[in-house]
Amino acid sequence: MSKKVTFVDTTLRDGSHALKHAYTPSLVSDIAKGLDECGVPMIELSHGDGLGGSSFTYGFSKTDQFELLSAASKVIKNAALTVLLLPGIGTIEDLKRAQASGAKAVRVATHVTEADVSAQHIAAAKSLGLTAVGFLMMVHMADPSRIAEEAAKMESYGADYINLADSAGYLLPEGVAERIEAVRSAVKIPIGWHSHNNLALAMANSLAAVRAGATYVDGTLRGLGAGAGNMQIEVFAGILQRLGYDTGLNFYGLMDLAEKAVEPIMLRPQTVDNGSLMLGYAGVYSSFLLHVYAAAEKYGIEPRDILVELGRRKMVGGQEDMIIDVAYGLKNASA
Repeated sequence: MSKKVTFVDTTLRDGSHALKHAYTPSLVSDIAKGLDECGVPMIELSHGDGLGGSSFTYGFSKTDQFELLSAASKVIKNAALTVLLLPGIGTIEDLKRAQASGAKAVRVATHVTEADVSAQHIAAAKSLGLTAVGFLMMVHMADPSRIAEEAAKMESYGADYINLADSAGYLLPEGVAERIEAVRSAVKIPIGWHSHNNLALAMANSLAAVRAGATYVDGTLRGLGAGAGNMQIEVFAGILQRLGYDTGLNFYGLMDLAEKAVEPIMLRPQTVDNGSLMLGYAGVYSSFLLHVYAAAEKYGIEPRDILVELGRRKMVGGQEDMIIDVAYGLKNASA
């Protein structure tokens, strides 16, 4: 098994959720420059919901995403500036503009059972000369054999590697290992892993993924991200360094960057509070949390009840508009 692990930092993408999409060019420049200097090979930047995500449904960005990409590209010397694209939210035209703004790679994200909708976008990325990653979200919602089938589709479309995302922070380590191992047996390209910390297992799950054969791993500085946040990249870099893995990262530099550039801008600590705990418990998409809090306040109901109902209905990313519908229904049911 390879002892080399490639880190993908998503502070400037998943972290956007936690900051209510308020990144500015100066903040992006500082963080991107620091990550590049610390040896992070892939730096992901876009709206939390990917290219085209700035909208009433997902939350408007303070600064246009292409302006942010341009700011980052000016200070990155070695890393691949990376974007996320969810077909149906982002378009191929968005991808072309992202490339013109400095993007070198794209991760094309679909629900775990809907890899087929990524074919056109992966093909477009390859035709543009971009690194293309197949990104399967909410992997707790399918068994390992089905995930392996979907990953093989993305490989056939031209993906350079497959990334599995526990978008709800629902899985336990053994469930992570089973999914990585199943995909390893189905594809010839590398596999990556993306954790959320809603059950305080992002670190353990990332380690389970690496030990099961994942060679790419996502994380964010200070764990900044949706719900209880992501795997905390500076901590995991230290863990893998102790275990003898080759990460190519400046461990001390990441620690300093997290403390000086990210911690001061955080709106709240990335703790496992009641809401984020319920995300993991009920299996709800992590970026729903702030929307749930807003709906709960509007209708005067318990946010945990909304999350349980969303989980029962198996809501997935892209169905944020249903949060209000669920909250309204619960309010009327209790009247």
